[in-house]
Amino acid sequence: MAHLYYLGVPLLLELPLLLLVVLLPAMWLATGYALWRLARDGRWSSIIAHLPLGAEAEQAVLAARAAFDAWSQTPLEDRCTLIDKVVEGLKARAEEMAVAIAREVGMPIKLSRMVQVGGPVFNWANAAKQARRFQWEEQVGHSLVVREPVGVVGCITPWNFPLNQITLKVAPALAAGCTVVLKPSEIAPINAMILAEIIHEAGFPPGVFNLVNGSGPVVGEVLSSHPEVDMVSFTGSTRAGKRVGELASQSIKRVALELGGKSASVILPDADLAAAVKGSVSACMLNSGQTCSAHTRMLVPADQLEQAKAMAAAAIAKLTLGPSLDENTRLGPLVSAAQRDRVLSFIELGIEEGAELVAGGAERPAIENGYFVQPTVLVVEPEHTLAREEIFGPVLVIIAYRDEEDAIRIANDTIYGLGGGVWSQDEARAIRVARRIRTGQVDINGAPFNSNAPFGGYKQSGHGRENGKFGLDEFLEYKSLQLKPTEK
Repeated sequence: MAHLYYLGVPLLLELPLLLLVVLLPAMWLATGYALWRLARDGRWSSIIAHLPLGAEAEQAVLAARAAFDAWSQTPLEDRCTLIDKVVEGLKARAEEMAVAIAREVGMPIKLSRMVQVGGPVFNWANAAKQARRFQWEEQVGHSLVVREPVGVVGCITPWNFPLNQITLKVAPALAAGCTVVLKPSEIAPINAMILAEIIHEAGFPPGVFNLVNGSGPVVGEVLSSHPEVDMVSFTGSTRAGKRVGELASQSIKRVALELGGKSASVILPDADLAAAVKGSVSACMLNSGQTCSAHTRMLVPADQLEQAKAMAAAAIAKLTLGPSLDENTRLGPLVSAAQRDRVLSFIELGIEEGAELVAGGAERPAIENGYFVQPTVLVVEPEHTLAREEIFGPVLVIIAYRDEEDAIRIANDTIYGLGGGVWSQDEARAIRVARRIRTGQVDINGAPFNSNAPFGGYKQSGHGRENGKFGLDEFLEYKSLQLKPTEK
């Protein structure tokens, strides 16, 4: 049991078994207690933490407001230097963070190290890098156009990539000169608590960063509706995003929403079918399908359907299910019993509607502990529920199409528009098709994610962009200073 003292009050810390939180001098941390089941992995007790209720959301907002003027006027280099210290803190506690997230979320530990921690380390460093080279002002005719921080930002983040989604909001907001109140997911809060310690140790001024744990109705609604919050940045379900937007509209605050998806991987007739199917399966199954931009619809030419089915089944067979802390695990458990049951009900519904089961199914894997679902592939029609609803689990549907126009029509026949892919041996053709798909990003032939390119959605996948300079710009206002024109 480690004993850390803040303001003379002991913080008893025995992660991940017990977490008691007090008020740090640099931030508000909620202090009530709730008992949440955070286990994902049969190696551990089903209750791994006691977390705060979040009754202090109001105080956290007021602390952020009080700190804003001074922080917004803090020299850019000073802000970036503090962010650099967070990077070093994350590196020092990388393995601790990877284990915490693997246990909270269920992502296998190898991927947790690389994706859940490696990505945020890069993005914290990149926030400072982008801020240092950002064009903060420019001359436009007789006007000086300046960028200024939007103000107090409420950040509401999900459980599936918890630290990364926190990072993509908090880091650029702080770099921009905003103050922040963070509500992490109540399902995966431990990583946020570790981050709060790192931020505190980095030396950020009081009130600049504030963490309040709790549920959406208790904390999220306060941040969305509070008149002293200037902007809400939310990542989560489309249903919850609509509620955030509704509440935020009452005070005309800025809103950034990164919501659900039903992304299509379009395999064109001239594609390398084996590579395209393998890549599509991987793009669906990352984090056991618990990814908003997962490519959950694989569109294949009708005359290649049988080959695609066999290839998909073979790819699925190589995915090893197991506990998240097992180094050999490829797919871990889902985040909760409720999520597991939801996914299984979708699979059962798909079969009832006439889907053809290619691999997996609704039978629970023979693993004693954990919320596991078999990676599943089904052939469906475009109008089937599984082709239209976000499942958020390891479920890939295959849809046959007639020709290129039919493929584009099917890809766009959704309320979502977050991600997608196009496969063709003719890159120009792939780009031409990608341009016609109404979605925020399209991977061409399995190209990797670019952390400097904008990430966000069309339609009911939300609005606003994260990553790189685009993510920094989200937290800035534009001000025009009209100067007296120079006489010629």
